Amino acid sequence: MSSSQPFVPSSPISPSAGHLRKSRFTYKHLSQLALSCNTGPLRVIAHVDLDAFYAQCEGIRLGIAEDQPLAVQQWQGLIAINYPARKFGLTRFITISEAKKLCPNLIMQHVATWKEGDAKWAYHEDAFAHIATHKVSLDPYRLESRRILACIKDVLPAPPVQRVEKASVDEVFLDLSAQIHSILLERYPELSGPAPYDDPTECLPRPPTTVLDWNTDALIDLDSDETEDDDPDWDDITMLIGSEIVRSVRAAIRERLKYTCSAGIARNKMIAKLGSGHQKPNRQTIVRNRAVQQFLGGFKFTKIRNLGGKLGEDIVSKFGTEQVKELLEVPLGQLKSTLGDDTGLWVYEIIRGEDTSEVNSRTQIKSMLSAKSFRPTINSYDQAAKWLRIFAADIFSRLVEEGVLENKRRPRTINLHHRQGGQMRSRQAPIPSGRAIDENVLFEIAKTLLGQVIVDARAWPCANLQLSVGGFEEGPTGNRGIGGFLVRGDEAIAVKHSLRDTDEHLSNRLNSRPEKRPKSEHGAIQRFLSQQGTSHDESDEDVSSTHSEVDQLKGSSSPLNAINNDQQPEGDITRVTARSIASGDLASLDNSSSGPPPNGSRLTSKDVEPYFCSDCGQGMPVDSREEHQDWHFAKSLAAAEKGTGPQQVSSQGLVAPKKTATHRVAPHTQKNVEKGQSRLAFG
Repeated sequence: MSSSQPFVPSSPISPSAGHLRKSRFTYKHLSQLALSCNTGPLRVIAHVDLDAFYAQCEGIRLGIAEDQPLAVQQWQGLIAINYPARKFGLTRFITISEAKKLCPNLIMQHVATWKEGDAKWAYHEDAFAHIATHKVSLDPYRLESRRILACIKDVLPAPPVQRVEKASVDEVFLDLSAQIHSILLERYPELSGPAPYDDPTECLPRPPTTVLDWNTDALIDLDSDETEDDDPDWDDITMLIGSEIVRSVRAAIRERLKYTCSAGIARNKMIAKLGSGHQKPNRQTIVRNRAVQQFLGGFKFTKIRNLGGKLGEDIVSKFGTEQVKELLEVPLGQLKSTLGDDTGLWVYEIIRGEDTSEVNSRTQIKSMLSAKSFRPTINSYDQAAKWLRIFAADIFSRLVEEGVLENKRRPRTINLHHRQGGQMRSRQAPIPSGRAIDENVLFEIAKTLLGQVIVDARAWPCANLQLSVGGFEEGPTGNRGIGGFLVRGDEAIAVKHSLRDTDEHLSNRLNSRPEKRPKSEHGAIQRFLSQQGTSHDESDEDVSSTHSEVDQLKGSSSPLNAINNDQQPEGDITRVTARSIASGDLASLDNSSSGPPPNGSRLTSKDVEPYFCSDCGQGMPVDSREEHQDWHFAKSLAAAEKGTGPQQVSSQGLVAPKKTATHRVAPHTQKNVEKGQSRLAFG
């Protein structure tokens, strides 16, 4: 029986909702963004470049209006020209007179210089006329560069999220990937969950945003096969967030330090650097992933980093072009066969915008050099020493940037290069590692090296002098100065009270210790000697009985304890005790009781001779002791040769008692005995 009502599905499927819209990026790419992975497709790198930096430094220092044409002069040339002056056609390759003709109201400021004999650089109005006695100093620009870098780091999150690389005195690279990842999760919580099925290769959902506001940034047009009608993907979102971060960095530099800068935002360092110079001054350029080919196509590849030197010239000569657009048509195989496999592959990838170089938080400097060419030449030690003083101060100011004051990095060697005529001579010396580095340390070593050059060969006239440091090493970490072991203030008071309490506690313990008992007039040995007993022979029973009698010596007033307590027993008691210890073992002395000897045997003072043999229990005069010991020794040797003797010979010729069922003899350790000493045979 069929129903008269038509079938209606419970969940209607609309054509537009036939499938969920997915991004071309995966959860794995998102995790790479958090780790600042240099191969991640969502990576965002920024390059910040100060606009005509040297000219800005001088304009801000002098308080000149920003629209005033200004150029920085070094001797008879120009090394920096601000943008208002460039409108008049000024470049760094024209002369001073030509610049004045093109721009009559041009302000020219000479760089700071070190004057011969001075201990500090300064600005001298007539420095351009004294090239022989002045040396250029770039310290003012280094100081401003440090301020700008500190401002940038202050705006960004703290490391390890912050990744800043100082590329030169007026440019830095920023890896914004990790910071962008955290902002991305805040704005789009749907990305914070785990990947479906715990599969990192699952695609991300498409961004809910369809229109992005780039806030008047210079946005590079998309490639020919891309259109703006396409909805943005997550790489566009990350670029947008990166542009916001860079805009805040540039605004902070402008507000706090009055400097303007340009920036480029892209997926790697190479494209970002090209972007920062694309729309100068005081603008930032964004090169989206979909616009890379469009952007690079209009460049000469000699403008790309590492392609502007001999390699670039070699490529131009072999392929007859310097345009990226034309070089893109060259197949990979031809590039490899012409330039080599590695170089050909690198060029093939770099002109297509592939660059995986990392943003290094610290680029390690390997050496520093300060030099001066003399026209006319110098002809005395005093003249050279004045310049060495300047070189040392110049190098030390740069060492401060490397953290030498904080003991972060320091050079190990210092080198002096001296040119006389057509011959260059060099001398090297280590920098003492046990003392702090300062200008005077460098200067004194430099003078020593100069003296070596003068002694070894002809030194004058000198046309060029150079001082350099190298062999940089990382300073020790985790060490504390002597101040780190000292306490002050409330902490010192607390420690003082603690020590006082400890001293009182120790004093009470010492006062409460029981006093040492005085030596008894009739100790255990005297009591032992006064006891009655029977005579003994060399039988096994007698030896055991003797050991039991020796056990009675244990006690606080025994000669053994007297020795331990620094009490010296007197007379023959010492000899009896020594022989008794020699015949018995330490275990028997420690573990036996102080009761009477077994079998009811007793010894009296009249039965005991002045000397008592602990081996056989026989008494005799003292003068017969050595002969009696020799007899025991001979008897033991004879028994040992036959292999039937129950006794063993000690290293001193004394005979150890044989083992019985009722008494265990502890083993003894044999060691060398010095002359005049004797060994106690402890079993």
